[in-house]
Amino acid sequence: MYRYRLIPVLIRKLTSHSPQILQTGGFGSYVFGMSSVIAKQSITAKDPWNIKDPALGWMIGFLFVVSFVGLFSVVPLRKIMIVKFRLIYPSGTATAHLINSFHTPQGARLAKKQVRTLGKFFSFSFLWGFFQWFFTAGDGCGFLNFPTLGLKAYENKFYFDFSATYVGVGMICPYLVNISLLVGAILSWGIMWPLIWDKRGSWYPAEEPQGSLSGLQGYRVFIGIAMILGDGLYNFFKVLGHTFIGLYRQVQASKLGLSVSGHHAANSSSLYDDQRRTEIFLKDQIPTWFAATGYITIAVVSIITIPHIFEQLEWYHILVLYVLAPTLAFCNAYGSGLTDWSLASTYGKLAIFTIGAWAGAGHGGVLAGLASCGVMMNIVSTASDLMQDFKTGYMTLASPRSMFISQIIGTAMGCVISPCVFWLFYKAFGDLGVPGSEYPAPYALIFRNMSILGVEGVSSLPKNCLTFCYVFFAAAIVINAVRDTVGEDIKKFIPIPMAMAIPFYIGGYFTIDMCIGSLILFIWRTINKEKADAFGPAVASGLICGDGIWTLPSSVLALAGVKPPICMKFLSRKTNSRVDTFLLGS
Repeated sequence: MYRYRLIPVLIRKLTSHSPQILQTGGFGSYVFGMSSVIAKQSITAKDPWNIKDPALGWMIGFLFVVSFVGLFSVVPLRKIMIVKFRLIYPSGTATAHLINSFHTPQGARLAKKQVRTLGKFFSFSFLWGFFQWFFTAGDGCGFLNFPTLGLKAYENKFYFDFSATYVGVGMICPYLVNISLLVGAILSWGIMWPLIWDKRGSWYPAEEPQGSLSGLQGYRVFIGIAMILGDGLYNFFKVLGHTFIGLYRQVQASKLGLSVSGHHAANSSSLYDDQRRTEIFLKDQIPTWFAATGYITIAVVSIITIPHIFEQLEWYHILVLYVLAPTLAFCNAYGSGLTDWSLASTYGKLAIFTIGAWAGAGHGGVLAGLASCGVMMNIVSTASDLMQDFKTGYMTLASPRSMFISQIIGTAMGCVISPCVFWLFYKAFGDLGVPGSEYPAPYALIFRNMSILGVEGVSSLPKNCLTFCYVFFAAAIVINAVRDTVGEDIKKFIPIPMAMAIPFYIGGYFTIDMCIGSLILFIWRTINKEKADAFGPAVASGLICGDGIWTLPSSVLALAGVKPPICMKFLSRKTNSRVDTFLLGS
């Protein structure tokens, strides 16, 4: 029976790396942050030496030389992490329990119902996206720009934009995340930005273009960056502390022949299951020499290749990254096993500041920092991801060697599929990355300005912006410290700084969608908790997938020059009267 459980595990391995690489590939962050579109929105560093526009060839090549290293870096440690240290890896364990549940009569029946539910809401979401398309013939048209809370609230980015995707995401995300987003949106767009707007002409030039980072936009971006860095730095040291303490306890426990992270079996049946899992997990060995050879080979290829893709990076920059990478990959994989928290983006930010400053402003340091961020993020992220998946394989009695091979295949697929999907969006939507557009890509600007800060300093920030950054950086650390100090009953009412920072630049419209998703789930759980817990994820997944799949045909239509037939706009009474007067006069 157990051999059939390998099938869903392998399918997950083969398909999971496309979305993973879509995240670590940097198409919405460091890669797109290199482009001229984002450079135009930055304070400085607009010279061609710090700009590299996306191209399908170099993106695929870059991903191929950096995405496989993390897989080889932690393979020799799988026995220590999974069997000896018995780390939990909550996501991997949860996935394993879900797969195992499919192989029971009750689980099989429930899975069929969940698939039917997903299909229904997938169809609804796809058709809703298709319907909305007809009304988006121009800028500011369609349900996406419906001023549901009034025109004044709409001006301050507070409205429901009828996005099935964000409603579905809101149903999946914990309540506290959605409330934190809403708190951040109210604090920034509801209070701070209107007050700072009144200071124009005093704190920053009144005639400054709206999207300039020397004006109000600078406060939006850099205060958000300060909160993200404060939260990331706090969690970095927190997880690192957990890692070192856990390692110390493991070493001490191994001397005494005890187990710290795991639990001894409560009965003979579970003891037999553990022995069987360990036997199968250790049966198909992946030789250490193979992993070491693979790592060194890919590292050499990267050291030779990457400087040709990014001339701003020298070979010794890449060498230093690959020397440090195994240690950082281990720390991230171990911390992920303890806390389920991957700090890949934090390690990437460290690379931005260190390599960018090392390269220097006059030698393309901004682009060098962004490229090194991609190298480091891909290594440490795939390392922790692989260990999560090994834990899933351990729990489901899947062959580790087969899983590793499928990881390689899935990663290769992701290196091709993810850039192609991004390229389709990049070509279909001419305003990709433009503030106020359908896809503003806020993290691209954030990552680029992080690199600028690391290379050129903070001298070009608007007045008092640095003071605000210090305050919100400290506030993020204090809030996290308080959250870790108080009990669970109080902790669930304290917002998460990282989530609060996201709306600072984008606005509150998507938080409204996500809070509505939370409200739907809350009401559903109040009426029927068991049914909501069973089918809520299926409904959410259907909403997200249907809306997401619709973007592909809409992109093809845009590439083919097919435009929607109707523009639906919403005007104030005074503006409408002026439009009527103008039309009558003409």
